Amino acid sequence: MMRPFRQVSAPVCALPQANIDTDQLIPARFMKRPRSEGYGNFLLYDTRFDETAAPRVNPVDEALTQGAQVMVARRNFGSGSSREAAVYALVDAGFRCVIAPSFGDIFAGNAVNNGLLPAVVDEACVEALLEADTVCVDLEACQVVAGDAVFPFRIDPVWRVKLLNGWSDIDLTLSHAGAIRAFAQADRSRRPWARLDSN
Repeated sequence: MMRPFRQVSAPVCALPQANIDTDQLIPARFMKRPRSEGYGNFLLYDTRFDETAAPRVNPVDEALTQGAQVMVARRNFGSGSSREAAVYALVDAGFRCVIAPSFGDIFAGNAVNNGLLPAVVDEACVEALLEADTVCVDLEACQVVAGDAVFPFRIDPVWRVKLLNGWSDIDLTLSHAGAIRAFAQADRSRRPWARLDSN
């Protein structure tokens, strides 16, 4: 079971770029390593290090040293390949939420399945949040608070339920166990001919 997401107050890692794809989030050359080693050190590696592996001046490392758990970026975040390792890198680096105007579809699904909130906000909201130092992301209220400003965000209702409860798809199905049993019992009476004799 994943850690439930209710509310996170934390410093922001601002990436004022659009179209950050999964190969930028974690270059393919690092995906040969087992997940047990953790992928956080490889997050946005080519942004953080040059060809000799020397650190670059970059907003990611600065934000991580300040305990950033929320990333803010421009549209089409997580586009490209379907690699789940891009989400692993964000989660392993300590991020709980990414705020952007839009996400790659597969990335967003992978994010929810790993406890990472993909919060969709209007482009004007992103521009304001890119200037914020710290925000409070409230999944129950579906809003981001930065100082005196409040910005609503959107998320699929089913994904919201999964994140609030820390549920996987299996947990979500099991939450309907009573209704599933009731349906099966009613169907047994309604269509006895549809079931094989258990004897």
